[in-house]
Amino acid sequence: MAFGLNRVELIGRLGNDVSINNLTSGGRVANLSVATDESYLNKQTGERVDKTEWHRIVTFQEGLIDMLEKHATKGRLVYIDGKLQTRRWKKDGEDSDRYSTEILLVPGGRVQFLERPNGAAAANSDQSAQDGGAPNNGAASVAEAAGMDDDIPF
Repeated sequence: MAFGLNRVELIGRLGNDVSINNLTSGGRVANLSVATDESYLNKQTGERVDKTEWHRIVTFQEGLIDMLEKHATKGRLVYIDGKLQTRRWKKDGEDSDRYSTEILLVPGGRVQFLERPNGAAAANSDQSAQDGGAPNNGAASVAEAAGMDDDIPF
């Protein structure tokens, strides 16, 4: 029996607001674009070079789509846990196949917002989702409701 592991984890910024489309089957699909940055030193010039890689994120999970519709806006820092999927199709009038590799959020996958919309860190944000949209934990919402500050000493 063969066994493999298909798992992707990213931390990056949303390149656009979430795009949600209705399917002919009656369901919906959400698409996100996430940018990750890295830098390295150019051996010839000694200068630092910044590189941005763009990743396509897709989900068909209704609860997760509802959460993304409310909170997934351009520029937000997110953690993504999903799996790779490559789709193949033919464009009308072309003989060759086209391919697209994307990160699929399936049950067990996760999206967590690492900042609040105003840019403040959100370590235990209630705007996170795991397994299709259930909040990760309600600590932040309880603290906010009680009027507590984000600087908790423990």
